[in-house]
Amino acid sequence: WPSIYVGIDVIVNQETPPHLDKVSAPSLLDLLVSLGTHDAQFHVLDLGSIIGYQPGTMIYLAGKLLHHSVPKWEKGERIALA
Repeated sequence: WPSIYVGIDVIVNQETPPHLDKVSAPSLLDLLVSLGTHDAQFHVLDLGSIIGYQPGTMIYLAGKLLHHSVPKWEKGERIALA
């Protein structure tokens, strides 16, 4: 289907260490979608923010400019579309 995004990553049950998105354009926002049954949190290190990342959460983020991560969570399965 037509999309403004170059690609889609599917992340299953993986912690995401702090990083910047190398492929993203600095002037565009990345869309992250959280699915599954988990209780994970989304960290934006440059802002000192911790965001609830429950299933159904959608986050738009300047991933090339802001360091972000999803550390280990306690329970459930995590699927993320990024």
